[in-house]
Amino acid sequence: MQSPFIDYLSRHMDEINDRLVAFFVDQTDNADIDTYLYAPLKRYTDNPGKRHRPLICMLAAQAVGGDFHSAISAAAAIEHFQTAALIHDDIADNGHMRRGMPCLHITEGTGLAINCGDYALTLVTDAVLRDDALEDSVKLRVLRELVDMMQRTVEGQALDLGWVRDRRFDLTVDDYLCMATHKTAFYSGAIPLACGAIIGGGTDEQVEALRSFGLDTGLAFQIQDDLLNLIGEKESKNKDFRSDITEGKRTLVAVHALGSPAHHDELVSILSSETDDPAALDRAVEIFEVCGSIEHARAYALELTDRAKRTLAGVELDPHCKDLLTAMADFFVERLS
Repeated sequence: MQSPFIDYLSRHMDEINDRLVAFFVDQTDNADIDTYLYAPLKRYTDNPGKRHRPLICMLAAQAVGGDFHSAISAAAAIEHFQTAALIHDDIADNGHMRRGMPCLHITEGTGLAINCGDYALTLVTDAVLRDDALEDSVKLRVLRELVDMMQRTVEGQALDLGWVRDRRFDLTVDDYLCMATHKTAFYSGAIPLACGAIIGGGTDEQVEALRSFGLDTGLAFQIQDDLLNLIGEKESKNKDFRSDITEGKRTLVAVHALGSPAHHDELVSILSSETDDPAALDRAVEIFEVCGSIEHARAYALELTDRAKRTLAGVELDPHCKDLLTAMADFFVERLS
């Protein structure tokens, strides 16, 4: 049976997509500006992921007793940041495919792709500032959250990229958790939920409980994404399957396995080689399994999810919305099944 959370995303997908695409339609009379900026961004936006970030923002507004649609500008802002982050991240990682399509820097060139990502960043604040339905005091609170989201994510990206550049393999599990929390958990869970709760008129207790729930589930989401890249059945058919190994990513699985003296040197050799040889990739996964690192990551994601659900249980929210958020937490860690 399909997750109720996926049913929820499917019901509202077209609505949020229409809102996002509208930012790139009829924005200029200059044909070249449209060709080099708005049209590529529209095509990128027309190839969506699941849109869980904007839609949990709107769900949080409803969960605290507010109107579902009142948070749509903040929801759009968060997804514009996701667009910018993915465009820039693919350039930094020399990625080739995104959501089954060539990356923007592959189709448009690096310079134009960077510029498109830069423009998407301007929409993070613009989307909220232009929402006349929000009171100025609410706008300021939401913008503070969004700025914090961007800063924390860039901090996490700095760690992720810096460790690869400097060939750092002296990392601990705590190092990874710091990086992934900053890079993913803030913008994938904590800030969307906090923004929605603020706009919906939630109490401080509700806002902070949803923020905590979002941090834990956002981190679990990243850990599970790392696992899917290594062993996901559906993902195994994608061209970027096991690309985290090729790119030398310091995932929770890799960092845990690097702690094994018996396999440390061989694993460093594979992660440093930028190899896409299937035999080498298989060998890395074999090491991860022997070291218990895949099971460790899976167990940690489940632990985070259990803690998140306990947090959610302790705060008063709309019962239907609470059920959907609980289903979200479960879905994030059940995607391997």
